Amino acid sequence: MPMKTIPPRAALALLDQGALLVDIREADEHARERIPAACCVPVSRLADAPQLRQGASRTLLFHCRSGMRTRANAAALQAAAAGCEAYIVEGGLDAWKRAGLPVARDRRAPPELNRQVQVAVGGLLLLGTALAATASPWFLLLPGFLGAGLLFAGLSGFCGMARLLARMPWNKALRTP
Repeated sequence: MPMKTIPPRAALALLDQGALLVDIREADEHARERIPAACCVPVSRLADAPQLRQGASRTLLFHCRSGMRTRANAAALQAAAAGCEAYIVEGGLDAWKRAGLPVARDRRAPPELNRQVQVAVGGLLLLGTALAATASPWFLLLPGFLGAGLLFAGLSGFCGMARLLARMPWNKALRTP
């Protein structure tokens, strides 16, 4: 049976009745912008989330940014709900904002890790290409290396650049145990 969806305003009403709102995005995304009542349990940690076991008799509401991640992981969310009444918030955080509901933002939080990777790789690609055009064609190894890294990340799910950036000082507060 597919997981039920619920519009943001109806989700707010369930929150007022004691439902638990679970943000399945990564901690860096949650830190930047979130629904104030939401707890952060990334999809990768659903199986061992104490928040979900403690709320066994509560209604669970799951959301992401746009609703795509929750729909794509609906089976895992339903399994994590373990017999609770569970819903996916239609349209996620984006729909919540469009409905005029409260959102907490931390503008001091660094950009999402994925965006940091895009900026770093894009900058290094431009640098390598410019250096290859002006200094030495050997600098084409840099864009080639970055392309191979992106290909590997896409095929394997492991991104070395993201792991490296996650350890940077500006991301220190976002690390989860």
